[in-house]
Amino acid sequence: MRAKSTLKDVLDERGLSISKCAEIAGLKKETVRRLYNDTTMQYQRDTLGALCKALDVEISDILTLVENDE
Repeated sequence: MRAKSTLKDVLDERGLSISKCAEIAGLKKETVRRLYNDTTMQYQRDTLGALCKALDVEISDILTLVENDE
């Protein structure tokens, strides 16, 4: 099992761009881009907290567990 970012789904559903999300969360665009594309190797607690607060979501709304082959 591994953690998979579902941030793309959340942003697409809300019509938010990576840039706008980064701006409202106070994060670097590259950080949000990696989460959006699910290429992040490690999830920083501060980053997850900032995203959850800015988007008014729970961690389970932007991360999910999947089998390794997915």
